[in-house]
Amino acid sequence: MEGLNNVCENGFFYEERVMVLVDQFSYSKHAMMWALTHVANRGDILTLLHIVPSSSPPDSLALTLGSLCKASKPEVEVEVLVIEGQKMATLKSQVKKLEVSVLVLGQKKLSPLLHCLCLKSGTEEFVEECINKMECLTIGVQKQSKGVSGYLISTRWHKNFWLLA
Repeated sequence: MEGLNNVCENGFFYEERVMVLVDQFSYSKHAMMWALTHVANRGDILTLLHIVPSSSPPDSLALTLGSLCKASKPEVEVEVLVIEGQKMATLKSQVKKLEVSVLVLGQKKLSPLLHCLCLKSGTEEFVEECINKMECLTIGVQKQSKGVSGYLISTRWHKNFWLLA
């Protein structure tokens, strides 16, 4: 899955728009790095979207992450958006407006107690809703525990697929 195939039938390249929803949690940073290394190719646009409640003071998180992406993979164009609004509605409107090809979301590791009770966290429910309702390919990414390589990947068709990378 080393990037999406972005070659037209006539041999010309076209750009994909890959979007990552970022926030202050480490799992969204893991998703951003996974998207940068596994999905985004030369000439693609990587959009980092940080949605903040209207009452929040502005922060520099998205700009810092954007700089990290540009330094890590300069051949990918990086765009940073910080938008106030309700999370799901804002995400849906931006995916549609920007014609996103792939949306990558970080997944939080489920606590053992919730896992045993077969309950889901609010974050996990949000990611599942995005996977099932977004108009583009949506991928949930969860970094494996320390000492275990790879990622757990969830899409509409596969749940918790282990990708060694």
